[in-house]
Amino acid sequence: MTSRPSNAEYAAAFAGYVSLVPEQDIVSVLERQPEELRRFVRAVPPDRERFRYAPEKWSIREVFGHLIDAERVFAYRAFCISRGESAHLPSFDENPYVAESRYEERPLADLVAEFTDVRRSNLHFLGWLTDRDWGREGTAGDKTVSVRALAFIMAGHVRHHLIVVRERYGVSAGP
Repeated sequence: MTSRPSNAEYAAAFAGYVSLVPEQDIVSVLERQPEELRRFVRAVPPDRERFRYAPEKWSIREVFGHLIDAERVFAYRAFCISRGESAHLPSFDENPYVAESRYEERPLADLVAEFTDVRRSNLHFLGWLTDRDWGREGTAGDKTVSVRALAFIMAGHVRHHLIVVRERYGVSAGP
C-alpha cells in the first residue's frame, strides 16, 4: 500500500498528523518507528523520565504511555473498518486514559518495549490488507476515516509527540 489518503479520508483534526508523514510507503515508516523510539529514549536520563514542563502536563513517561494507548485505539479502528464494521466506533479522550494508567510508575524502556510489541502486532495485521481493505471507510468518533488514513495517523501521531518532547521537555535526541 503506497498511496496517501486524501483529505476526505480523515477529520480535519488529524491533518497535522498526516502532514508529518510525507512518505508514500506507510508500512516502512511504521516498521522503523519502534527503533526510532528506542534511540530517542536513550537520550532521556532516568531522572528526567517523570519531568513535566508544566504542572498539569503529562510526564515524559505518560507521553510514551499515551503513544501505546493511541496505537491500540487507532489500530483497533483500522481493524474494525477493514473488516467492514458498520457500527460507529467510539471517540477517544486521551486524558482520562492517561489519568487512569500507571505509566508514571514504569520506566521508559519498558514503555517502548510495550509499544514495540503492540506495533509489531499491528504490522502483522496491516501487512495482509488488500487494496480494497486499505480504502475502506468507517466512522470513529462521529467522523469518517479510512484504514489508509488511520495508518498515516498512527505514524504522524508518534512523530508529533516526539517533536513535543524535544521542544517542550528539552530532550535532545536523534530522529
